[in-house]
Amino acid sequence: MPASKSAVLLRIYTEEGKTSGRRPLYEEIVLKARDMGLAGATVLRGPMGFGASARIHTAKILDLSAKLPLVIEIVDSEPKIRAFVAQLDAIQDLGLVTLEKVEVLHYGGSSLS
Repeated sequence: MPASKSAVLLRIYTEEGKTSGRRPLYEEIVLKARDMGLAGATVLRGPMGFGASARIHTAKILDLSAKLPLVIEIVDSEPKIRAFVAQLDAIQDLGLVTLEKVEVLHYGGSSLS
């Protein structure tokens, strides 16, 4: 088994209805991460949540709005994640952004740079 490696987990908490130009915000972020050569990105959709407004967003049938919570997760080396976060500063109303140190135990057939 390969030795573990230190990395950083970037989490962006937002909602599916937010856009960046003509494209969904989550799509813009994932494509930017790919363009910058990050190891990968995953978008997770939540059936229920609330944010700073304390307004509940839910996936109930009667609530047809596209305001469900999304979490975008990206793991890579700290320098690459911090460079990526700097690129996100231009995005208005991004949402909550967090970083935490993680230990990568296994990463497919590749390695994190």
